[in-house]
Amino acid sequence: MISDLPAPSDPAADDAAAQVIEETFTKVSHGDIEADGSPQALLRSRVVDAWRRRHGGGSPKPILVLVGGYAGSGKTEFSRFLSDITGWAFLDKDSLTRSIVERLLVSLGSDPNDRQSELYLKEVRPLEYRCLMETAWDNLDVGTSSILSAPFIAELKDEAWFTRLENRCAAKGIDLAAIWVRCDPESMREYIEFRGAARDAWKLSNWEQYAAGIDTDKSPPTAHVTVDNRLGSAISLADQTREALKRILA
Repeated sequence: MISDLPAPSDPAADDAAAQVIEETFTKVSHGDIEADGSPQALLRSRVVDAWRRRHGGGSPKPILVLVGGYAGSGKTEFSRFLSDITGWAFLDKDSLTRSIVERLLVSLGSDPNDRQSELYLKEVRPLEYRCLMETAWDNLDVGTSSILSAPFIAELKDEAWFTRLENRCAAKGIDLAAIWVRCDPESMREYIEFRGAARDAWKLSNWEQYAAGIDTDKSPPTAHVTVDNRLGSAISLADQTREALKRILA
């Protein structure tokens, strides 16, 4: 883990590490990072600045980062990558809510691994996201930046929802960024099969139906940055960056 490394004592090493992080964030982004002042460039600057501040002290205003994507897209691994670099809190929806969700589904007479029925979508899913967001606000209210890993499929497609979130963040003096992790169906299926989670059983058993219902070619309209993880490119690059930083800071 990058966070396990001692603080660099050589300014040259610090600058070299910051350059590696900046170059990585640019490479994993789908399409070019626009000029300074664009949402992509501002987020990249915040990531690099957060790494520097971990070693030099001080803290800017907190930031809320939403990392969304379809199942198996690699959003959790990319969120961990960002957390390693920045020190921002990493909050994963499944880790926070899975046990409660499974018990609630059983109590409602459904399968604990149900993630596609109307019962789940209307009665359970909204509570999952409410728990995730309330946990984030608890962190943000005490100045701790937070990275949230969840599909956010409906949320990031809903511009009105995102505008309300932007307004709430602005009122609290919090920055907001949305990252979409893009992946191709073939790679997603490989990731899902590899993790072997029971909640993915329906997807794998009905893969053609599931894949036909998702759009992997477009990012939600609210996404500030799209990470290209097709064929494992972004995650592979994230791992390479971790190793490069270890070498620089050793």
